[in-house]
Amino acid sequence: MRESELLAHIYDRSKALPGSFAEVVVGPGDDCAVLRSASGDLTLLSVDQLIEGRHFEPGTPTDRIAYKALARSISDLAAMGGEPTAALAAAALPDSFRDADALFDAMHMVAADFACPLVGGDIARTTGPLSLTVTVVGSPHTERGPVLRSDARAGDAVFVTGRLGGSLTSGRHLSFSPRLAEGGWLCDTLGDRLGAMIDLSDGLGRDAGRIALASGVAIELDASLIPRHPDVTDALAAVSDGEDYELCFTARGEVPTRCPQTGTVITRVGWVVTGSGCTLRLDSGQTQDASELGWEHG
Repeated sequence: MRESELLAHIYDRSKALPGSFAEVVVGPGDDCAVLRSASGDLTLLSVDQLIEGRHFEPGTPTDRIAYKALARSISDLAAMGGEPTAALAAAALPDSFRDADALFDAMHMVAADFACPLVGGDIARTTGPLSLTVTVVGSPHTERGPVLRSDARAGDAVFVTGRLGGSLTSGRHLSFSPRLAEGGWLCDTLGDRLGAMIDLSDGLGRDAGRIALASGVAIELDASLIPRHPDVTDALAAVSDGEDYELCFTARGEVPTRCPQTGTVITRVGWVVTGSGCTLRLDSGQTQDASELGWEHG
């Protein structure tokens, strides 16, 4: 079973969770789960795996492995406009692995740099590849609240932060910056005009398609507008490569072209319309289904 099919099965089975359990505000199907405490406060929770041979190559420096393990989970908080509180890490270490101390020292340092202290976890030995699983806990924006994938509306414009494409081949997937500051700034600046948001882990096409599906709308992307890194030759690669960890969001009204806190460029790349699915308009004028353009994890 492909990853997308398995996720669809999980999401379908979990639709009843928010209605059946009062503390579950948002269940599977978004960047984070959202839980409500007895006092009424909201908590964001997300978990991601990092597997040798799939998410990083053998021989990758230990500090880069540690960084990506924390950063990709924290990126999920950014996609909801949230801030990290703490993290937990579980590791399956190959019998031949000799850098465990250095790995966990680096993880503690990275977590502290993100103001997301590593507060616990678990370690096991394995005959398989090195695997790290990081769970992050966070809080949503105090005024806007959690930004969901399901909040896009027809008439919104679609935007992305930064530039896209070539993350794996260039090594940028090991050194990206989770867009925490940008996510919080968008909440501050746009408020209720900020619609849906997602982090681009699997590619703009696939992830924008997830916004469209969750919101019950269609998204039209324009290849001529896609911001690309200088080493990315075409828009199709920028839409498909994945592992960018930029933010894709929808919004109504005027949106600044740059985050003043970080200098990150904000680019309009499409529109939200009535209908379903996600399409990409090519320079030739033809359109193609973009919802399957992206990286499949399994």
